[in-house]
Amino acid sequence: MKRGTMFYKIFIPILVLGIGLSISFGIYIYFSTVRSVTDSIAASKQTYMMQMRNNLEQKIRNIEYAFNTYSTTSSFSDVVKNPITERDFIAYRDVNTQLNYIATMGLDGAQYSLISLEQNWKIANGRLTHLTDVQQQQLYKQYIQGQEQGLFWIKTDTGIRFVNTLPVFSTRKQAIALSDISSQTLNRTLHTEDDAPVFILNRQGDLMYDTGGNETIFANTQVQQLPGMIGADQSTGMLTLNPTDRSRVQLIYAKSTYNNWMYFTILDPKEIAGALQTTRYGLIAIELVLIVLISVVAYGIALYFTKPIQRIRHSLPTTGQMQSGNEIDWILSSINHILTEKQSLETLIQAEQPQLETQLVLNLFRNRIKADELGGQLERIGYTGLDGKTYVVMLVQLDNIGKRSIADRDVLMLAINKIAEELIPAQQRLLPIILNDDTQATILTFAHENEQEMRRELLSYAKLMVRSVRDYLKLSISVGISRSYDSLLGSKEACEMSKQALHQRLNLGKESIIFYEDISNVVSGPVLLHYPTEWEARLFDAIRLGDEEQVSATLYPLMAEFMKKSRNTMDLEVMLVRLVNNLIQLEQLLGLEVLLTSGNQALYHRLLSIRNPEEIERILVEQVIFPMVRSMKEKTNEQFRCLSETIADIVRREYDRELSLEMIGDRLHYNPNYLSSIFKKEYGTTFSDYLMSYRLDMAKKWLTETDQTIKEIAERLQYHNPQNFIRSFRKKEQVTPGTYRKMRQLT
Repeated sequence: MKRGTMFYKIFIPILVLGIGLSISFGIYIYFSTVRSVTDSIAASKQTYMMQMRNNLEQKIRNIEYAFNTYSTTSSFSDVVKNPITERDFIAYRDVNTQLNYIATMGLDGAQYSLISLEQNWKIANGRLTHLTDVQQQQLYKQYIQGQEQGLFWIKTDTGIRFVNTLPVFSTRKQAIALSDISSQTLNRTLHTEDDAPVFILNRQGDLMYDTGGNETIFANTQVQQLPGMIGADQSTGMLTLNPTDRSRVQLIYAKSTYNNWMYFTILDPKEIAGALQTTRYGLIAIELVLIVLISVVAYGIALYFTKPIQRIRHSLPTTGQMQSGNEIDWILSSINHILTEKQSLETLIQAEQPQLETQLVLNLFRNRIKADELGGQLERIGYTGLDGKTYVVMLVQLDNIGKRSIADRDVLMLAINKIAEELIPAQQRLLPIILNDDTQATILTFAHENEQEMRRELLSYAKLMVRSVRDYLKLSISVGISRSYDSLLGSKEACEMSKQALHQRLNLGKESIIFYEDISNVVSGPVLLHYPTEWEARLFDAIRLGDEEQVSATLYPLMAEFMKKSRNTMDLEVMLVRLVNNLIQLEQLLGLEVLLTSGNQALYHRLLSIRNPEEIERILVEQVIFPMVRSMKEKTNEQFRCLSETIADIVRREYDRELSLEMIGDRLHYNPNYLSSIFKKEYGTTFSDYLMSYRLDMAKKWLTETDQTIKEIAERLQYHNPQNFIRSFRKKEQVTPGTYRKMRQLT
C-alpha cells in the first residue's frame, strides 16, 4: 500500500532519534564497561602488589631484626673485637651459625656476610677471609662515612644489597652486616600470575629492581619523576604517563611505609582488550537487535498514527485527486465540502426530531452517552433548563394480555405510551418511550420538591395511569418507581431499580404501584431457596398417570409454595428454571416431545420475563403440563401393563429375598408411589398384599411337597419371626401352617 507524506514525516524522525539514542546508549554502556573492567583489573593488580610488598618487607624486617638483635648480644661484642684466625674454630662457628640462622629468617637464596672493622675479617658463605687496611678503609668510606643512616639499601650488578652498620644505636660502628639478594631471588618473590612487569624505586627515584624491558616503556628521566608524582599520604593508586613516542602507560603502585620504596606494575591494555572482547561483540549484537526493533516500532507508530488519517481518507467521498501526496490538505478540503451540506442535513434533523428524542432517552437507559456529550445532545433536541433538577424513572408493565396476539400487544404498548404522554405534563418529563415488548418508560423531572412532595406526585401519576389504562384499554398494569437521582447519566441504574420494584409484583398482585425505596431492603440479601420437592413429586406422578384432575390438584399448591417461599425475584427465577429443567428430564424419560419442540425453545426467557403469577400458571398449564398429560394418556395403558407385569415378574422370581417397592423403584428408576398406583390400577391390589399372597402360596406348596419345618419356611420367605408367618398364614387360610400340612397329608 502506498504511504502518504505524513507516514514518512512520523517514521523517519522516530527512526533517526531511536537509532541515535540506541547508539548513544551503546557507547555509554561500552565506556562504562571499560571503566568498570579497568577498575576491576587495577584493583586486582593493586591487591597483588600490596601482597608482594608485604611479603618482601616481612622478609627484610626479619633480616633487620635478626642483625639488630645479634648486635646487642655480648657474644657479638666479643667476636668483633677479637681477631679470628683459622685456629679460632669456636668463634668462627658461632658467627657462621648466627648467619645461617639469619638466612632461615630471610629470603631463600640470599647471601649474608659479617665484617669486623675492628679486626679486619669477613665471614661470608661459610668462609673466613682477612681484610687489608686498604679494603677496610674502602668499606668504611663506602658504607659508614657520610651515611646518615645505619641501615640502607644499594643496587648491585646482581641484585640488591642490604647494608646494616652495627651496633645499631652507636655512632662508633664496629661491624658491617651485608645481605645480598640476587635478581633471581627477587624474581621468584615478586613474580606475578600474568607475568606483568614489576619494578621498585627507592625514595630518591633510583631503580632498585625491575623484571626487565621497562626501559623501552619510558625513559630514565620519567622513572626519576615518579616519586614526585605520588603524594606523601598516598600509599596505593594509579598513575598515567604519556611517553612522547608511544601511547600512554598506566602504572599501578603501592608505597611502603617501612622504607618508602615504591612498587610499580603496568596495566596492560591488551589484558583489558581481551576482557572486553566478548562485551564488544555482545554490544554490537544488541545494537543490531535494537536498531531492528526501533525500525519495527517506528513503522508501527507511524502506521498507528496515520491509520486514522487513512481511514478518514477512505471514508470521505472522492471529490478529486489528492495533490502532492498531502493527505491532510485533501482531508480538510473534503471536510469543507461536507460542511457545505450541513444546512440541508439540519432540515432533515428537524423532521426526525421525535425519533432523535426517543433515541436519546433509549441511550440514557443503555448508558451510551458520555458526560461531555449529554449537554450538547439535550440542547440540540430542545431540552433546556435541566440543570439542578432531580429525576425519577417510572416503568409501566402489562400484568397480562390474556390470549391476545403479539400484534395486539404492540398496539396496546403504543396506546399506554400515548396515555403517559398525555397524562404527564411535558414540562415535567422527557419523552415517554417503549423500552421493550411489555415495558413503557418515562423519566420525570422535579425542580424544588422535597422527597415527600415528589412521592405524592409520582403516586398520583401512577394511579392515574392505572385507572386510565383499565378504563380505556380494559387491561391491568403495574408501575415501578425508582429512587430520585441528580444526573441523567444515572438513568440506567434508576431503570434497573424500577425493574426490581416491578419484580415484587409477584407478591403484591395486579395493578401494583411499587416504589423501589419501599422494597430495597427486600431485594438485597442472599438468595434462600426452599424448593417444594414433595409437591413436585406429586405433580410428576400425576403427569405419568395422565390424570388431569390430579395435575390440577397438585400444580396450584406447588405454585403457591413457589410464591410463598420466594423472598425475592431471584428465588422465584431459580425455582422456575429448576422446575422447567426437571420437566424436560421427565419428558425425556417418558419419551415425549413437548418442551423440546421449536415453539418452546424460548420458554425460559418467557417465564422469567413474566411477573404475573396468573400468567406464569397459565403458560405452564396450557403450553407445558397439560400437553404432556394428554401425550401420556396415549401411552399409559400399555406402559402400566408393562410396568405392572415387570413388578409381578420380579415378585415371582425374587419372592424369597428381601424385596420392597422402594428397591424395585430404584432398579427401574421410578418413584415408588407412582409404581404403587399403577400396580394397584392393573392388579386391583397393593404391591405388599400381592407379595404376601404369593409367598403364602409358595408356603402351601412347600408344606405339602417338602419336609421343611415351619421355621425354615418362614425364614426362607423373609419372615424374621415365625409367629408373624403363622399369623399371616392363618389370616388367609383360616388355619395354622401345621394344621394345613396335616389336612393335606390325610387327603
